[in-house]
Amino acid sequence: MLCLGLSVTAAALAQDMMRYIDLSSPEMISAEFTRADVETALSHATGTATVDFTGKRLSGLDLSGLNLSGAILRAARLNKTKLAGTRLDRAILDQAWLVEADLTGASLRGATLFASQMLRARLDGADLSGARVAADLTGASLVGASIANAHLGADMRNQSMGLMRAVLKSANLERVNARGADMSRVDLQYASLKGADLTGASLKGAQLGGADLTGATVIDTDFDGADLGSAKLIAPLGLDRAMNFDNARNLERLIRE
Repeated sequence: MLCLGLSVTAAALAQDMMRYIDLSSPEMISAEFTRADVETALSHATGTATVDFTGKRLSGLDLSGLNLSGAILRAARLNKTKLAGTRLDRAILDQAWLVEADLTGASLRGATLFASQMLRARLDGADLSGARVAADLTGASLVGASIANAHLGADMRNQSMGLMRAVLKSANLERVNARGADMSRVDLQYASLKGADLTGASLKGAQLGGADLTGATVIDTDFDGADLGSAKLIAPLGLDRAMNFDNARNLERLIRE
C-alpha cells in the first residue's frame, strides 16, 4: 500500500508542475535559437540523426509550417510558439512546455506528449491520431481536431505512473474525432464535446462532471464507471448502443431532452 501511495503522489506532482514555475521568467518566455537556426538544424538531419532540442528554449518563435517529424523536444520550452501547420509526427514532446502554443492544423500523428504542459494551447484542426497524450490541456481548444485511436488514458499496467492521463478541464473539443480513442480516467470536467464523434472510444472512469455532450455520437462508447454528474447529454447519437452506460455514476443528475 505504501508503494501505491508513493506512486500516486509522484503522478500527481508530475501533473501539477505549474505551481512551482514562474511562467514570466526568461527561462519560460525567451528563445535561444532563431527560426533560421532551427531550419539549419533540420537541413543537417538524416534518417539516423534526428534533430534534438531537449531542454532548449524555443518560446515565442514562429516555427509554423516546418517539418519537425521525429524531432526530440523533450522538456523543451515552446510557450506561445507558433506551430500552425507544423509536422510533428512521431515527435517526442514529453515534459515539454507548450502553454498557449498555437498548433492549429499541426500534425502530431504518433507523437508522445507525456507530462507535457499545454494549458490554453490551440490545436483546432490538429491531427493527433495514434498519439500518446498524457498532458495538461486545461482550457485548450481542439475544435475539429482528431484524436482517433490516440491514448489519453491512464496506463494502469504501469503503477509507478498509473494516474498520468490527459487533463482536459474546460477544454473545447467540439466536433473532435475521437473514434477508438482511449480516454479512460481522463479529466473532462466542464469540457465541451458538442458534436464530438466518440464512436468506439473508452471513457471508463472518466470525469465528465459538467461536460457538454450535446449531439455527440456515442455508438459503442464505453462509459463504465464514468462520472456524468451534471453532464449535459442532449440528443446524443447512438445512446442506445453505448456500452456500460448504466454503470456510469451520477446518472440521476443527467439532463436528457
